[in-house]
Amino acid sequence: MAVEVGREDVAVFENLQVRGEVRDRVRTFLPDPEQVEIKYNVISVDDHVLEPPSLFEGRLAKQFAGHAPRIVRGTPRGDFWEIEGVEEGMGDWNGASGRPMNEWSTEPLQYDEIRRGVWDPKERLRDMDLAGIVASVCFPSGIWGFAGQKFMRMKDRELGLACMRAYNDWVVEEWSAVSPSRLIAFQVPWYHDMNIAAKEIERNAARGVKCVSFSENPEKIGMPSLYTNYWDPFFRACEETGTVINLHVGSSSQISKPSKDSPEEASLALFGANSMLASIDWLYAQIPVRFPKLKIVYSESGIGFLPMLIDRLEHIQMYREYELLKFSWTDLEMAPVDVFRRNFWFSTFWDPIAFGVIDKIGANRVLLEVDYPHPDSIWPDVQGRCDRQLAGLDKRVVDAVTFGNAAELYSIPYSSVNGRK
Repeated sequence: MAVEVGREDVAVFENLQVRGEVRDRVRTFLPDPEQVEIKYNVISVDDHVLEPPSLFEGRLAKQFAGHAPRIVRGTPRGDFWEIEGVEEGMGDWNGASGRPMNEWSTEPLQYDEIRRGVWDPKERLRDMDLAGIVASVCFPSGIWGFAGQKFMRMKDRELGLACMRAYNDWVVEEWSAVSPSRLIAFQVPWYHDMNIAAKEIERNAARGVKCVSFSENPEKIGMPSLYTNYWDPFFRACEETGTVINLHVGSSSQISKPSKDSPEEASLALFGANSMLASIDWLYAQIPVRFPKLKIVYSESGIGFLPMLIDRLEHIQMYREYELLKFSWTDLEMAPVDVFRRNFWFSTFWDPIAFGVIDKIGANRVLLEVDYPHPDSIWPDVQGRCDRQLAGLDKRVVDAVTFGNAAELYSIPYSSVNGRK
């Protein structure tokens, strides 16, 4: 069968496409970092996993035999997934940790060229121990989309649905099962039918899944706007089961690019702008007004923009009776900024200035992330980064930010945190 070479769903820069063939090259694994003193117990609410070759084995009905996604290994184009005739290669952005930056490239990779902790849950725990990470909330690799976009885009919709369910089964049965209190069970949603999506949330909540990775702007991936009621059965199921909605910035398959000629550095510098736009959309779509107990977390959002945004939300309330603006806010008891503080959480791995005004943000709404194994990851220097950002803060604030807020949000037993001291 002819195989088309495709691009992964969340690649927004041209240079993120896997190109070329495997050739003679240097592939270096950095030495394991030395065990440092663990001063901070960290729960990371944004890490990623590179799915293993066995992802779908034994998890799909016989009717899909011969059509299911399969791994192809040892080819001149590296190891890749073949999904409905399209090759999805493994790029360095899916497994950069543990390798020198000057070797990161867009060339095809093989599993044995990637640090084992990227895809092996037992080795992941060892890497977590080295850095003082007591628990981790993971997301899919870019191959499947940070919010499972690949499944919704499969041409055979029944196959896509079956693969989505199989993926969630793999998370529970293989990934999280190694240490459920440390590798926090996550899931990806179904976008094409909200009754099915709601039942999947309920199915997974019954077996201990804590969160769902959802697109921060589904309109950009061809789905209805957040301002419609299309998503309500899904949101209701999340609210009723206590399932946290994690919005991974970039899962809408686009990030900010001011001009068509803007360089890639411009988009990287503006990464926080994506979080600002998404948080305002989710707020003014009044989703948390309709579902007041919903828990919404922005992953890889940063927090530096929050003081300015909170000030602005408070300021524009003075115009609420200005008829020309046609304010749409319907909650007569709570202002937008109050709902914002009640229903949203934000995560960061490096915002040192923002911690100086954490009272403005609300220390109970800030979470830490490590982003292992992406190029942006602070692993293995998690302890050092925490020290440089959190030094001088009250211990209660430090404990809340490093583990307390996340433990409460994802129902992680405090014994699993305290036991790591």
